[in-house]
Amino acid sequence: MSEIRLRPATASDQVVIRRLVRQAGINPTGLKWPRFTLAEDSNGDVLACGQLKPHVDGSVELASLVVRPDQRGRGLARKVVETLVAQHPGDVHLMCRSGLGPFYEKFGFRRLAADEMPPYFRRVKRLMVLLEKLAGEEKLLVMLRPGGRR
Repeated sequence: MSEIRLRPATASDQVVIRRLVRQAGINPTGLKWPRFTLAEDSNGDVLACGQLKPHVDGSVELASLVVRPDQRGRGLARKVVETLVAQHPGDVHLMCRSGLGPFYEKFGFRRLAADEMPPYFRRVKRLMVLLEKLAGEEKLLVMLRPGGRR
């Protein structure tokens, strides 16, 4: 296994960040490179990325977590998540497919009921519930990692 390095993104990483997010089929809005942490190999190839995304309501979201399909199972998502949550001592929220809930619980995240969600997440969740009913897709979870936990 080649050496993995975690680093903050630079302006020149914008293209690879957008490509990874698009290929993963996740929300492509709010992709601002200064908020991203990247995992790269010794050749400088970006293998994974993720960001901490602030919202107008004051909440902070762990978002855009992507690992290249050919690199999965190497612990890259874990490394990116640990690095990002260490950067923010306060509450960190996330949205994910329900099947990913157990993965995020390992980092101290817990599932939230609608009345516990910040306004941004309540709005998105209402929209997703409607879409889930129409498309019959996997449920969306909103989760929280309370601040101050290590």
